[in-house]
Amino acid sequence: MNNIEVSDVIRAMIKRGHVVFESDKKNFNLNIVGVRSSNPIPNKFNDTIVVFWKYEGCWNKIQMQATTLAGIHWLEKPMNPKGCAILKPGQYRSTWKIDKHNGKYDALCQRLDSVTVYRDNDKDREYDIVDGSQETGFFGINIHRASASRELEKVDKNSAGCQVIQDPVDYSLFMWICKAAELIWGNKFSYTLLDEDDL
Repeated sequence: MNNIEVSDVIRAMIKRGHVVFESDKKNFNLNIVGVRSSNPIPNKFNDTIVVFWKYEGCWNKIQMQATTLAGIHWLEKPMNPKGCAILKPGQYRSTWKIDKHNGKYDALCQRLDSVTVYRDNDKDREYDIVDGSQETGFFGINIHRASASRELEKVDKNSAGCQVIQDPVDYSLFMWICKAAELIWGNKFSYTLLDEDDL
């Protein structure tokens, strides 16, 4: 996606009734927002995660290429018998904390509250978002990286429904910002998922 303006994201969040964290009395009051492409391409990082926060009256922002959808491997071979998880757009408050993704490295892990997912269970290479397939609970929908060492072109096994950042350099900056926020606001993070058409 092209450069996304903070003002456009804020407008979309307000329109959807979501909370925008804009108090700037303390730094790193983070808004972590995924924007799902209106033209999803299976196995590609064609979504965006935007992180923005206001400090001393000015908005700060980082924007990262990501996927908010599972790779083809898990579409065809879901790890859950109900089907592959597709996170439903919405705002999930205080749902993630910094913890170890798969016990290996620091990530934002879904440990504090439930999320809602669609279950895609026809095992093809298309994303099926059907209202009757929704499920709410703890599914390990983490926000993590694809690779520790390089920018991958394909999602493959790196997402079974997690929100996955493509570039490890971007991810390192993202986690640095999250750890700075943790020191000020505590180890709890909210995440908002929008559709590109919302902007």
